[in-house]
Amino acid sequence: MQLILNGSPKETEEGVTLGQFLKELGLPEKGLAVERNLEIVPKSVYDSTQLEAGDRLEVIQFVGGG
Repeated sequence: MQLILNGSPKETEEGVTLGQFLKELGLPEKGLAVERNLEIVPKSVYDSTQLEAGDRLEVIQFVGGG
């Protein structure tokens, strides 16, 4: 199925959860903020949030520095 990730099309398997998708991308769950269809997704529900075709995801990774 196709999703929109940070404004670009991205393919993934049907039935994948947000947690699985982030692991597929090689992203850690810590230090991330995820918005799905204009709503922030709490980290506590990443593994129970099933993605659907056409979902629009914005993933922001926090980087430390100074």
